[in-house]
Amino acid sequence: MKFKVVEKFVSINGEGTLAGQLAVFIRFAGCNLNCSYCDTSWANKIDVPYELMTNEEIYNYIKSTGVRNITLTGGEPLLQTGILELLKILSNDKELHVEIETNGSVPLDKFLNMKNPPSFTMDYKLPSSNMEDKMLLDNFKYLSAKDTVKFVSGCMEDLEKAKYIIDKYNLINKTHIYISPVFDKINLETIVDFMKDNKMNGVNLQVQLHKIIWNPNERGV
Repeated sequence: MKFKVVEKFVSINGEGTLAGQLAVFIRFAGCNLNCSYCDTSWANKIDVPYELMTNEEIYNYIKSTGVRNITLTGGEPLLQTGILELLKILSNDKELHVEIETNGSVPLDKFLNMKNPPSFTMDYKLPSSNMEDKMLLDNFKYLSAKDTVKFVSGCMEDLEKAKYIIDKYNLINKTHIYISPVFDKINLETIVDFMKDNKMNGVNLQVQLHKIIWNPNERGV
């Protein structure tokens, strides 16, 4: 089995519970969604350049970096043919911490039956994404304390829907919760004021560190 890898690099985690820590990023080609604010849409184009890599080649590259945090991203990594086999190889190495960035439209249950399952950073696509109807609400019951739900918000309607979902599915007591702004679409003060007004204890505001450190359109960072 070979995977279409459009990027592989070492950088810092720009988001989530490991923000600021080194990570190896493996970005796969292709996605089943088309979010209005997607900042990696180039990776989803049919003619995107890619490198074909086997399970073993990906694992060997990861080990060669000496970095223990692994982020599988895309595109949508869980749609890759053979991804379960790759996850089993990675899970057998107890030195690695594997995180998967997934868009919320792919069932998670079949990826949990392994000795050392990955952690998921799962999006819930809010109204401004134009993809909310693709969300699989059943996924919430498979999340645990090591996982994260990310709400990318670009307007007040998004924030209100995020709060509704957080409350309805009791996410605060289940997993990590992050609200992330759509870059250049909403003021950070607006999000903080909304969190204050609604007493959103246990919710984290995050900014994308990589877009602060480097040019927001820079790749491989």
